[in-house]
Amino acid sequence: MYILAFDQGTTSSRTVVFNEKAEIVGVSQKEFTQHFPKDGWVEHDANEIWETQWQTFVEVLEQCKIQPKEIKAIGITNQRETTVVWNKKTGKPIHKAIVWQDRRTAPICEDLKSNPSFEEKVQEKTGLKVDSYFSGTKIKWLLENVEGARKQAENGDLLFGTVDSWLIWKLTDGKVHSTDYTNASRTMVFNIRDLKWEDELLASLEIPKSMMPEVYPNLHDFGCFEFEDVEISILAVAGDQHAALFGQACFEKGMAKNTYGTGCFMLMNTGNEFKSSVNGLLTTIAFALDGTVNYALEGSVFMAGAAIQWLRDGLEIIEKSSEVEALAENATGDEVIVVPAFVGLGAPYWDMYARGAIFGLTRNSGKAEIAKATLQSMAYQSKDVLDAMQKDSGIELQKLKVDGGASANNYLMQFQANMLNTLVERPKVTESTAMGVAFMAGIQSGVWTKEDVIGFGEVDREFKPNFEKTEIEQKYANWQKAVERTRGWLK
Repeated sequence: MYILAFDQGTTSSRTVVFNEKAEIVGVSQKEFTQHFPKDGWVEHDANEIWETQWQTFVEVLEQCKIQPKEIKAIGITNQRETTVVWNKKTGKPIHKAIVWQDRRTAPICEDLKSNPSFEEKVQEKTGLKVDSYFSGTKIKWLLENVEGARKQAENGDLLFGTVDSWLIWKLTDGKVHSTDYTNASRTMVFNIRDLKWEDELLASLEIPKSMMPEVYPNLHDFGCFEFEDVEISILAVAGDQHAALFGQACFEKGMAKNTYGTGCFMLMNTGNEFKSSVNGLLTTIAFALDGTVNYALEGSVFMAGAAIQWLRDGLEIIEKSSEVEALAENATGDEVIVVPAFVGLGAPYWDMYARGAIFGLTRNSGKAEIAKATLQSMAYQSKDVLDAMQKDSGIELQKLKVDGGASANNYLMQFQANMLNTLVERPKVTESTAMGVAFMAGIQSGVWTKEDVIGFGEVDREFKPNFEKTEIEQKYANWQKAVERTRGWLK
């Protein structure tokens, strides 16, 4: 029997196959188009997302010679906050999906923030900031800017979903319109204390409640789809970062992981306690397991692996992302600092108007130095987040678990350990996102238990800090100086 994970990310759709020993036995992946219609705007074609996800599913079954009846369950994990609105009668999206990185709703957010009580209400009920990152203002923008959308919504003809909801709706042929607690917790209109859509916030953003999906725990029967006359159950759904936290078995309070993907996302499990941040972080639902909701503190870095893609596709100083490690190793000095604020700054700054910059260039600076500084920027941004997280939680982290594509970069992981002055632990299988939602589906279908998940974790390598404290402080002070000079650039 097999468990499949639909891993729908920001740049590609993947299907990952796990056997009963939790070993990966097949992967199919397809990239899809990134649309940048205006400065700061990022869009995806929701139909292309669906098509690529379906193609990877079909391909991986053929690749692994798996019969549909051998699939025990499927879990879906996805890029969060990305917003799809579609007509439930025609099944067609009314506009391209607005991606989590998109900053077009910054003016809407500024208007909302002019009322301090509204901002306080958002943090108190949703754990979030008022920011264009989240889905709420993206829905509002679509209703206000797509011709006829407001009327369709008021007539009850439009549905909203993060990408998980869109995939579930497509897989079930329009029978199921649902999401899970973790994705709902990223919309800015879901009360993460009461576990329901917040009427007051929906009204403030002029979003009809009829658009919103039903919300369930991560481990739930989300319906099934038919393939070659076999019904396949969808038994788990989780936002990508929450799935990674689960995949790293961060089940205890104080355990934390950092995922190095398109962005960089650090989550710390705070148990069943809703802990508001006073240091620029978010409070979010970690996952729901055994009838209990676990919360987490989260710091979101918008540009991590995407900055490496910029080196490849924008500057063209590398041909493949894997080349960046060797290039960085050949660099001289640490004078150059790259602040990759291409779409603003996330935690703990929350500056929608910051923009990217390179500092410290000399005649000796070349592509190696820029590549090294771009890698280092991921570690600096993660230190920004962890410092805030330790202040909020009162917990001094002894070990950071890492995953995601860039965690395979040994230079980056060592520099991260040095900057955090803590142990960095990389698992043998860094596919924590897909693995996490597969574990959820496996537990829900009775294949595994929570204890099994803990036992599956194997460590590939530990990175121990080897910098002196004064060196850490000096490098980090230069980073902070550079960040300060990028802030509010567009204001």
